[in-house]
Amino acid sequence: MAGTAAQSYTTSEDGRTYLCIDLKTFYASVECADRGLDPFVTNLVVADPTRGDTTICLAITPAMKALGIRNRCRIFEIPPGVSYIKAMPRMRHYMEVSARIYGIYLRYVSPDDIHPYSIDECFIDATPYLRLYNTDARTFAQRLMSEVRREESICATAGIGPNLFLAKVALDITAKHVPDNIGVLDEESFRQQIWPHRPITDIWGIGPGIAARLAKYHVYDLMGVAALNEDILYREFGVNAEYLIDHAFGREPTTIAEIQAYRPAASSYVNGQVLPSNYTYDEARVVLKEMVDASVLELVERGQVTNHISLSVGYAAGAVTGGDVFVGEHGKRRLGPRGSGHAGGSRKLPGFTNSYRKLMAAFDELWDERIDRNTPIRRVSVGLGNLMPEEFAAVDLFTDVEAEGREHNLQQAVLAVKDKFGKNALLRGMSLTKKATARERNELVGGHRA
Repeated sequence: MAGTAAQSYTTSEDGRTYLCIDLKTFYASVECADRGLDPFVTNLVVADPTRGDTTICLAITPAMKALGIRNRCRIFEIPPGVSYIKAMPRMRHYMEVSARIYGIYLRYVSPDDIHPYSIDECFIDATPYLRLYNTDARTFAQRLMSEVRREESICATAGIGPNLFLAKVALDITAKHVPDNIGVLDEESFRQQIWPHRPITDIWGIGPGIAARLAKYHVYDLMGVAALNEDILYREFGVNAEYLIDHAFGREPTTIAEIQAYRPAASSYVNGQVLPSNYTYDEARVVLKEMVDASVLELVERGQVTNHISLSVGYAAGAVTGGDVFVGEHGKRRLGPRGSGHAGGSRKLPGFTNSYRKLMAAFDELWDERIDRNTPIRRVSVGLGNLMPEEFAAVDLFTDVEAEGREHNLQQAVLAVKDKFGKNALLRGMSLTKKATARERNELVGGHRA
């Protein structure tokens, strides 16, 4: 299969060749590398042991996947007869290793031609370097992967394609089934190998929600998407149908240069968390206040204001019934009617602000209106949208300019103390209550232990 793909590979119309490189089971591989162990023969999970058997494993080794254990499973889902090492997550360390690996790529490629997609995955426009190093795409990918393996003891996989989408699909689907861990696709081999592939959720950008909507039209693979009347797709998905149609035919016009040059017309800030246990309406409201406080300080630090807020709450599993459940690589997701198991909403404010007093009042109104008082809560997310520079802050006849000035000065002082002595150096009194989460979250990196 690898030889056939390599022989039939053709570049895109503009002659470009892309790599998509992924660090295999990255967190677990880092933990094995630090212990001098081989992740392909060692059973190891990265999970916080203090959170009990219901905690999600952030990563498991290929050896455990070979036993049929699902990635991102929960501890209690690991069969009792399987012995394994449990490694505490170390997010800051993983970020450091990722940065070192990025440095390896930079020995061969300009940062202008790399797009980091996540902590363990990146896209590379290899086009100019194939000529520079007088090599082909597969050999170039092997060189980068070998350097990473030699210096960091981390195994990488790669996808090669004439555009970003085909490179990503080659990584996600075909690279898993070839000995050298390098998948190769062009538009012709894409139609042969990927069009009939199921489940369709294996395709980059197609989640269980989209899959369920396609299933209404008896479409279960990209061949079905390509054959479906485009009017139906546009009626079902609106402008997003364009992405589905392009990807169904292996097309992706966006380049890394365009991604790096892109500047959004408006920006937003979202802060979310999964609660450690089921919270009551009032307990979760304390967490909401903490999150709004942290979000406002982030706005002040950035010198920005907002005029749009959003709130999302996820109720505890089993608290809301109905709907199908999708089981995928990253766990279970309920596919019930829109809003099933969730609540929240958004609101446009009368003017731009970064005042905690004003924003908290708006979030309180949303909370009172949209959240069920009798259903246990497990997830909370707050968002601030349409962010603008502070000079756009609104002042009207009812604004106490002096009071807002004092509040802003206090926020600046709090930021200065936190910057010098740590985020837990100053806390609101509510963060000292039993169900508050701010103190623990201030010690996390990316939502996980540092």
